[in-house]
Amino acid sequence: MLHCVSWLFCFLLPAIGSPDVKSAVQLLESRYHSARTLQASFLERYTENGRLVRVEAGIAYFRRPGKMRWEYASPEKNLFLVDGKNAWFYVPADHTVTRVPAKQSADWRTPFALLAGEMKVSRICAKVEPAADEKPEASEDIVLRCELRGATSPKQGRQDTLSPAGNPQEAVFFEVSRNSGELVRVLVRDPGGVGIEFHFKDWQADPPVPDSLFHFTVPLGVAIVNGPLPADKPSVNQ
Repeated sequence: MLHCVSWLFCFLLPAIGSPDVKSAVQLLESRYHSARTLQASFLERYTENGRLVRVEAGIAYFRRPGKMRWEYASPEKNLFLVDGKNAWFYVPADHTVTRVPAKQSADWRTPFALLAGEMKVSRICAKVEPAADEKPEASEDIVLRCELRGATSPKQGRQDTLSPAGNPQEAVFFEVSRNSGELVRVLVRDPGGVGIEFHFKDWQADPPVPDSLFHFTVPLGVAIVNGPLPADKPSVNQ
């Protein structure tokens, strides 16, 4: 994981009592900490009240500091990109691209900012512990529960953009391989019944990709719409 994840685990280890959890987070740290760029295939499942609404797949890239690129290939092509200044969501079939300043694009998938290296996990995790009620996909994996930090009341609105929806009980789950330290899955659930699950595979460290991959050039004839981003796409708070 990137150095930001190193910060995560340096911050979390004193609060983790289980040797099993300590071992998992140390493996995760050692696997990814030296990479400037990460690449992985992903499968995304979007649910509402336990009902599967949509499944999408593609390739994701993360580059320090603060850049991400999600290339959705199935069921239709679209692109979500954070270039360090703006977040872009481009749907070729609609001939439109949505743009929002990256600092305003935070939603309850901010854990992906960890992979881009621009967020300390201490800002979003109040506590990390084994996820007793969340089963791993494989017996050699462990699922960690990150309790999200900080919130404002519904009356105050979402002042703290690092908290997904202003609820301190919200949590993010990270599934990690005990053998390799590989990040297998990220699951985020909203108290309102909305959930997004990302399954990752084929991780590559420092693949030969150009800087231009993290810059968006508006195609000719495409209209720019200024925010907000679609609710079901990954987001980052720079």
